[in-house]
Amino acid sequence: MLSFLQLIVTLLAFILSHKYEAIAEYVPPYSSLVVPITKHTDAATPLYSVQFETSWDITRSKIRRFLIDTDAPFIWNDCIVQWNIYPGSCPDNLLCVSPVSCEEYQCTQVRTSISFKNPSCQPETNSSTLPGWGYCTCPVNVVNPITGSCSQGLLNYEDLMLSTSNGMNPFDGIYDVTINGACAPSSSFESFPANVTGVLALSSSPYSFQSFFFQDQVMYRISLCLPSTTSTPGVLFYGNGPKYFKNVDVTSYLSYTPLLKHPDSFGYFIGVSSIVIKKRSIEVPMNTTTKLSTIEPYTTLRTDIYNQVIRRFSMVTKRFRTVKPIAPFGLCYKSYTNGTEYGLKVPDIDFGLENGKKWTVSTANSMKQVTKDVVCLAFVDGGATSEHGIVIGTFQFEDNFVSFDLKNSTFGFSSSLLSKQISCANFNFTTIASN
Repeated sequence: MLSFLQLIVTLLAFILSHKYEAIAEYVPPYSSLVVPITKHTDAATPLYSVQFETSWDITRSKIRRFLIDTDAPFIWNDCIVQWNIYPGSCPDNLLCVSPVSCEEYQCTQVRTSISFKNPSCQPETNSSTLPGWGYCTCPVNVVNPITGSCSQGLLNYEDLMLSTSNGMNPFDGIYDVTINGACAPSSSFESFPANVTGVLALSSSPYSFQSFFFQDQVMYRISLCLPSTTSTPGVLFYGNGPKYFKNVDVTSYLSYTPLLKHPDSFGYFIGVSSIVIKKRSIEVPMNTTTKLSTIEPYTTLRTDIYNQVIRRFSMVTKRFRTVKPIAPFGLCYKSYTNGTEYGLKVPDIDFGLENGKKWTVSTANSMKQVTKDVVCLAFVDGGATSEHGIVIGTFQFEDNFVSFDLKNSTFGFSSSLLSKQISCANFNFTTIASN
């Protein structure tokens, strides 16, 4: 017969084992997290941002816009660190967050894990402190993704909030994430669109935003659909599960190709072996890197590749009247004659991928209306010595649904949704009650 003590121990073990089983089996009522994407045209080139609710003064919160950057190693924004935050201690026009000490492991980990150093950045030191703090702060370098300029921010603890979703609508539930980001001075945001005061790290870095999520189902897949207009938002998803636009699960349109690593970048790369225009293949030299960018506005090709594309595209569009190119483009056409639109429909451009799949760039993503009368091929000459042979820019992403599977290192792409009578503006942001 078990002693009374043995009986208690056995009972506790039984309860605890079932408790952890219940935790392991818990399935939340949402399949993804969702954030609207806004297109901005008030900067030098089109850029895209998301908005989060951020903690402010402990008891209050504020909406902030963050520029989407697939290269940034961590989130940073316009804020100040304050060691003793209490209601009323932070000015209304500022965001105050808690500092990370240089003696905390996060400081060392962020600095050592972010090994890709920009030569324009100053060395990081542990010499600064906050009044009344008593500990050294943790300066970290931040790089403006538009200008390339470097400045120093202070590592912080910060809360960001976003909506949960079933893939069809946002729920009224909030997903609260505590991150290690950085507060940077206002001067760091030169050339940003109006009211965009932060950078969202959408990269593969160990300190990107999704690395702070606490559930596997939303940590390892990032999907985005960039809008083609400023009037209606596109959408960013974190997580698995279906994604519905006009009651159609757009994940069913995805084809996949491997994501490739680059030794000096947290960005995303794929293998492109050819560019095909009207059944004629332009071979891409071996070892050519193809980068995916949310900052570059148009697809950039190294000069040797660019010249072949321009030559071939000119041949298959001879029936259209060319005009003097408008920078930064090298091939432009007249789109109106005597007030009548041509209805310019050009052949598709296919990126032939290394695994045999193809990413089709149709007219909506290849031709840019530059003036009322002129439309241009939205591919740019990147120069003879550009670091990457191909950089696929945001114009080619618009109204395409794409997905980064970080667990399986694959990139999913739909090609243009417009051919399905769907656009990135078709996600329904009407909030519904969660279960």
